[in-house]
Amino acid sequence: MKYMSEYRDPRMAKKYLEEIKNTVSRPWSIMEVCGGQTHSLVKNGIIEMLPDTVTMIHGPGCPVCVTPLNLIDKAVYLASEKGVILCSFGDMLRVPGSQKSLLEAKAEGADVRILYSPLEAVKIAEDNPDKEVVFFAVGLKLPLLQMPCQSFMLIVEM
Repeated sequence: MKYMSEYRDPRMAKKYLEEIKNTVSRPWSIMEVCGGQTHSLVKNGIIEMLPDTVTMIHGPGCPVCVTPLNLIDKAVYLASEKGVILCSFGDMLRVPGSQKSLLEAKAEGADVRILYSPLEAVKIAEDNPDKEVVFFAVGLKLPLLQMPCQSFMLIVEM
């Protein structure tokens, strides 16, 4: 596979490490934010190979990586309720719960909608006053605002 063997070539890795050592002129602190990045850095021993002037900081993990199963299960439960429209960003739909994902719930008939902005959920709520509209997102830090309409629900779990 193109670009896989290049990353597993010890000569290239040594060359990149040497380039990093030559580039770093003062201490660097670099945060990796995805759990997959942290896993790869640790698994492959890359952190130990970096010069002492480079400090890796393990970040919080992207929301998809750190979402607990029970939170996905709650979203699947809500999505499966009659009269509920569950809205979320597309990356959350494939995250597995203990039984199924939101995408599987959608395939079974749940009204799950992919959004690109939380404001789309507000519009859906305004257009569907007889339904409960739930905007499901993780890692989202929103100020608690007055709800724009009665059928719009924002679930915040921090």
